[in-house]
Amino acid sequence: MSHHRSRQVVTLALVLGAIVFGMILAGALDLTAPGNTSPEPVPQIEAPEYVGGIPSFADLAERVSPAVASIEASTFERTSGRRPTDPFEFFFGPRRRDPDVQPEDEEFRSDSGGSGFVISGDGLVVTNNHVIRGADQVRVRLGDDLFDAEVIGTDPATDIALLKIEADRQLEYLQLGDSTQLRVGDWVMAIGNPQGLTNSVTVGVVSAKGRRINISQETSSFEDFIQTDAAINFGNSGGPLVSLSGEVVGINTAINWGSENIGFAVPVNILQQVLPQLRDTGKVRRGFLGVGVNDLTQRAAEAFGLDSTDGVIVTEVRPGLPAEKAGIEHGDIILKVDDMAVANTRELIEYVSAQGPDATVRMEVLRDGKRVTKKVELTERPSEGGEADEGEGEEESGIEWLGLRYQDLTPGLKSMHGLPEDLQGVWISDISPRSPLYDEGVRSGEIINVITEVNGTEVADAEQFETIVRGMDSGSRMRLYIRRFARGQEIQPLFVFPAIP
Repeated sequence: MSHHRSRQVVTLALVLGAIVFGMILAGALDLTAPGNTSPEPVPQIEAPEYVGGIPSFADLAERVSPAVASIEASTFERTSGRRPTDPFEFFFGPRRRDPDVQPEDEEFRSDSGGSGFVISGDGLVVTNNHVIRGADQVRVRLGDDLFDAEVIGTDPATDIALLKIEADRQLEYLQLGDSTQLRVGDWVMAIGNPQGLTNSVTVGVVSAKGRRINISQETSSFEDFIQTDAAINFGNSGGPLVSLSGEVVGINTAINWGSENIGFAVPVNILQQVLPQLRDTGKVRRGFLGVGVNDLTQRAAEAFGLDSTDGVIVTEVRPGLPAEKAGIEHGDIILKVDDMAVANTRELIEYVSAQGPDATVRMEVLRDGKRVTKKVELTERPSEGGEADEGEGEEESGIEWLGLRYQDLTPGLKSMHGLPEDLQGVWISDISPRSPLYDEGVRSGEIINVITEVNGTEVADAEQFETIVRGMDSGSRMRLYIRRFARGQEIQPLFVFPAIP
């Protein structure tokens, strides 16, 4: 009897021990069901499931992908008597052509593309402006369906474009999130069509926020990129960067040639700011002061007798524009706009731009140790350029006959395109087909062209370049040495010899 009771006690102890061990193991593996803090579902996209505290990226990709599009942009041009270069002829010789078709009758097509995503059931699609810029035909592919797209609106300053497609059904779409809630280290997923590989998914984290990388003159004043290590490649441009809840937090836009796993996305809150105007009017109108501004450094703050670096120093007041008319002077420190304290140039530009043209703002400035209030009647911000950048000195060409747009080669541009740190010169950002350099083989696009010498003299910046060119006699021939880079690698340089008109 006593032996039987002992066996019962032992059995009961084993059962209780197993239960306790199971509870401990479940707690260690976090196998409990998610609580009420799990993210809310977005329209037509359910929140991801969690297993052991780790998000199911597979479920997220499956739910988001139907609303991610491939963008196809085509341009049609006539050759005007000059046949376009065919790269295959280098290897196989000229292709056979119809002798009855004259060169001037030929038309060729250039195709490019990127990614996009649907933001409404009735067919509004978002992509990057650079994906569809200059295209004669834009099409959107969703799964097996291909739609002709209408370009509803474009905003080069933020590199955002809005398209519209007509479908015979309500489309699945993505909900726009809040990029201000992102934290460095948060998980994100990039979806798009890199190198034409549709619906490719990469996963990473938010590496940094508020990045300014000086992609172009158009975007420089509004750059506020999210940096991520989720792989972004050619063709990803315009696709969504999504959070674990399936909400769009960014628009994948740029990569860094010099490094792996460094990509950049436009914050979705910028899209939300410009979306109403893009949808209703096709463009974005912004308020404009007409000043050059820089952030206050610690040294500058000390020189002005300030205890803080909050504020913006006016470095230039452009003649005939609102700031000059209101009495703003170079050397003024802008401390407040209306009731908003100004901490840096980005806050100033974003606030003024958001007011729109024809608005009036009150500006509190520090001048000679005294606070002065000025009322400024804003005008419309030019479509390109704008408020001066923070000392980067990017300027458009002032020599019209060259047919070039060029600018100083900044550290940001070197980093962005994987160029050598010690490289100095003038970056050719765009070239007209009418340029004398065009006929000598200089092309923009994927090739980065940097003028490093003029007539054997090294040039460090655009100002020195222009001084040399303008000092040459009419009819003389200039000798330009151009170093070239493609996909982060240096290729054969060029000497070109345009004549001075």
